[in-house]
Amino acid sequence: MHTTWLNLLVTSFLVLFTNQAFFKNVAAAYPDTPQTFVFITSLGILLAGFILLLLTLLSWRPITRALLIAVLLLASVTAYFMDSYNVVIDTGMIRNIMQTDIRESLDLFDVRLLVYVLLLGLLPALFVLRAPLKVRPLRHELLAKLKVTGIVALIITSQLLLFGKAYASFFREHKPLRYYSNPLTGIWSTGKYLAESGAAEPLVVAALGTDAVNHTLDGQRELVVLVVGETARADRFSLNGYTRETNPLLSREDVISLPNMQACGTSTAVSVPCLFSGLGRDGYSDDRARRRENLLDVLAHAGVHVLWRDNNAGSKGVADRVDYQDFSSPEYNPVCDEECRDEGMLAGLQDYIDSTGKGDVFIVLHQMGNHGPAYYKRYPPEFEHFAPVCRTNQLEECSQEEIDNAYDNAILYTDYFLSEVIDLLRRNDGHFQTALMYVSDHGESLGEHGIYLHGLPWLMAPDNQKQVAALFWFGADFKRIDVAALRRASAADWSHDNVFHTVLGLLDIETAVYEPELDITRTAQAERQLTRN
Repeated sequence: MHTTWLNLLVTSFLVLFTNQAFFKNVAAAYPDTPQTFVFITSLGILLAGFILLLLTLLSWRPITRALLIAVLLLASVTAYFMDSYNVVIDTGMIRNIMQTDIRESLDLFDVRLLVYVLLLGLLPALFVLRAPLKVRPLRHELLAKLKVTGIVALIITSQLLLFGKAYASFFREHKPLRYYSNPLTGIWSTGKYLAESGAAEPLVVAALGTDAVNHTLDGQRELVVLVVGETARADRFSLNGYTRETNPLLSREDVISLPNMQACGTSTAVSVPCLFSGLGRDGYSDDRARRRENLLDVLAHAGVHVLWRDNNAGSKGVADRVDYQDFSSPEYNPVCDEECRDEGMLAGLQDYIDSTGKGDVFIVLHQMGNHGPAYYKRYPPEFEHFAPVCRTNQLEECSQEEIDNAYDNAILYTDYFLSEVIDLLRRNDGHFQTALMYVSDHGESLGEHGIYLHGLPWLMAPDNQKQVAALFWFGADFKRIDVAALRRASAADWSHDNVFHTVLGLLDIETAVYEPELDITRTAQAERQLTRN
């Protein structure tokens, strides 16, 4: 068999068997008419043309089999996640995968994944491995590739000319659909990620906020806790009007909820470093954030005691230069059953606070929260208030009620955890001005429009993945904040861009990188003053 025919067979297999999500989403975007069927057929031909062109250009004699096997395996895994959760494998998702620990990865594995890999990856890979290939002189190989490239180029051009108006509309109005093309998007995204990682210059971290000074006016120490939530949607907090009582404990506290908080990204790998970077969503990139210090460094420059406790998959580089404690294993977390619980991060925390001696204290608690898809694992059994629940990571196999119940139970546990943090802060009121800020890293899709989990590219991600839960609580001695003004401004549109400057404001940090107009507490007070005038 000539390599050309093997490439054509693999291409046909990929288009017919690993692109269900692509054709399904295209069909959903167009009316059910004969014209749509013809256009989708043309799209299949176009997709096959691009895949065959790519394989033709990349498959040279020494690596042909290895290349095709790698493509088949990548396509089989991609097909599983796209078919199961309607996610796409873009560069951001590749970054998420590379930064995910084994504990999170296991939640995504299922027998169906093995079936996909076996049927769509390993079996065709075995065929590729055993297929007899003709060895041709290099000159003949080059001529064959030129012929294939020319023919494919003619086919692609003919389709674009025959359906010009339809393609013009497709590329203009339905750009996100291209992310579902398998394996083109996965190959492109993987290549882009590797190129960015491999071509990066040696990492030099630029200093930030070295002029930072702590100007506490009344001389009383401050204790501020920032809880970074995981996958908590704003619309699932009863504090924000959700009909289910998911915040029974927080509703008894004098908390100020921010119902219109927008995330910096749709994944932890983006949102967490962006949240602390001070770059803002528009100015953020992974490379820029890694090459400069962040909020924690600025606080350290000002003499604040900084501690990061983590029950998730790490700080994504944010806490590399401050005290960091991992609570994701029973070795350090005393509250573990099926998995280690967020409340375990409070163990020994009072001892740490007492040991700081002088100066303000800033503590970050990074939750496991509502990390999906195994929401039923995210809370102890006593918090299973809503039933029945989805007890599988195959969310499409569960009813919407079962998914909602499991997710809401995890929100209930976060409600309990935050109330415990408040109790800890309240016990320190006599020695500190205490405050809590909670903000989730991103939201979650729970089956709306057939989409699950998170991590879609920003332009195609639904609001459920962008709008996150956030709130404040202030101790009795925290007098500098105009709580009434903040409560009135709480329903305004805020975002992760505000967190960096709000924390600096809460701790009275004076530095050139502080922008008071982005400080939620100062903005609220300024608006009140403006109203008075």
